[in-house]
Amino acid sequence: MASKKYLLLAGIFCLLASTGFSQRVGASYDVKDSSLVPSKRMPQHSEFLNGTYNFPAKPRNQWEIGIKGGLFQVSGDIPAKFVSPGFGLHVRKAFGYIFSMRLEYLYGIGKGQHFRATENYAKNPAWGVAIVNPAQRYSAPQQITGAGGFRQIVSSQTGLATTPFEYVFYNYKTKVQDLSLEGVLTLNNVRFHKSKTGYNVYGFAGIGASIYDTKVNALDGANKYNFTSIAQSAYTDRKDKLKELKNFMDDTYETPAENHGDRRPKLFGDTFKPSATIGMGIAFKLSNRLNLALEDRWTFIKDDLLDGQRWQEAAWGDAVQTRDFDSYNYLSLGLNINLGAKSVEPLWWLNPLDYAYSEIRNPRLMRLPKPVLPDSDGDGVTDQFDQEQTPAGCPVDSHGVTKDTDGDGIPDCKDKELITPTYCQPVDADGIGKCPCPDGCAGIAPPEKTCAELMGSLPSVAFKASSNKLDDDAKSALATVAARLRNNPGCKVVVIGYCNSTKKEQQLSWDHVNAVINYMVDKEGISADRFFFNYGKEGGDCNTVDLRPAAEGETGDNTVDPPHPNLRKN
Repeated sequence: MASKKYLLLAGIFCLLASTGFSQRVGASYDVKDSSLVPSKRMPQHSEFLNGTYNFPAKPRNQWEIGIKGGLFQVSGDIPAKFVSPGFGLHVRKAFGYIFSMRLEYLYGIGKGQHFRATENYAKNPAWGVAIVNPAQRYSAPQQITGAGGFRQIVSSQTGLATTPFEYVFYNYKTKVQDLSLEGVLTLNNVRFHKSKTGYNVYGFAGIGASIYDTKVNALDGANKYNFTSIAQSAYTDRKDKLKELKNFMDDTYETPAENHGDRRPKLFGDTFKPSATIGMGIAFKLSNRLNLALEDRWTFIKDDLLDGQRWQEAAWGDAVQTRDFDSYNYLSLGLNINLGAKSVEPLWWLNPLDYAYSEIRNPRLMRLPKPVLPDSDGDGVTDQFDQEQTPAGCPVDSHGVTKDTDGDGIPDCKDKELITPTYCQPVDADGIGKCPCPDGCAGIAPPEKTCAELMGSLPSVAFKASSNKLDDDAKSALATVAARLRNNPGCKVVVIGYCNSTKKEQQLSWDHVNAVINYMVDKEGISADRFFFNYGKEGGDCNTVDLRPAAEGETGDNTVDPPHPNLRKN
């Protein structure tokens, strides 16, 4: 019987796994959202946003209510029938990301049928007073025989066989209700390599109270069953015997089973017992509101009469009370619903590492110091790009290398003959060549390259229609522009947006230019004063922004107010 139960459990698990793991896992909540924080935790939330407290406030999270159905079984002295129904309800609330509590109600109907006949039932009042064998009127029996399948007793005084024993087949039907308060531990929502998961594994334990009412099927109409023919039938196989009993008996369960009477507390007329529950479960996420849960729980009540039987077979004419206690098991499949407005999912579905990991990757609330770019030789090129330590006062190129206009190996700051023809080289320590310098050759340097020559042609940035969001291609193009600006610290860039025939076009053109400049400042670290803000120009595509190096002496505005702020897109 147990093997069938766990085979069914494995089948249901595989079915749910095939659907549950395919569900899309959503993102976590926004820790800045004040509407998710209850008023009693608002001071902590304010401190967190102000940067004076490191931990975000715990958000308001939803309640879970669940309804479940499944198989209910009693583990006792009489073998249980496999198909016995059970029904349950619960309400659950998280106290943290790992621990939650739930209140659960269970109603179960358990049945059992023994396939072996018994004779020693005299102490069990549910089956009536046993027929007194005539042999007991005399002295102790002399011997026991098994003639014709009947157990008979031969009197030591008369030598005559007496009336055969009666037989019964123990059975029961019990109705159990319990109410328990359980602590639930979530086992897999703290994840280091994945934001969230589509399934949730948990264990639970709790205490509560159970009431039960057990009855037996002892009467055929108004008379006791005569099981003699069943007990003596040729069937020895368990399945065949149970099938024969099913065809022979009705399904009334009319006789109260043995119980503790007034020696135990009663509730609603049923036996009342404290109980303890343990179990495991796995829930599969269907959406942020719904999930399916597969559970198996055991309940222990320190009572041996759940199945109405506490006597075991012993020597002839006697029965011995068993020393074990009955328990019951409930295997269920349930639908759980999350309820609550302005609340996040129940915390056992969230990964508490989400905020820390996302903040490390893309800081939003983290307080970052302003970048300090050291320039140890003071040549205007930061150390991360500087290729040499330049003597003080010597002009350098964009790589921090001392300029040598004529390429004679003597830096310009020490070269007394700034332009030495190649045919006059090599030169001495003062940069003077082997042939006389023409009049006026000293101090003449080739003209400096313009920013247009240094920067070259710059890429354009394209936007999707009616959007001001930068895609990956646009960000890659802007990274190229940023690299050229870093290599040419004296150059500036004009950012040009197009179209101005309507208010919407004017505002969208402004949004495009603003998005490009903000990205260069916030993400690439280029100073805002190196950009000229031009929008609403004619002669270009409305969804394109062009960039070009600023001409020598060109001026323009670094920031411009939006023309129609009420039309700005989020």
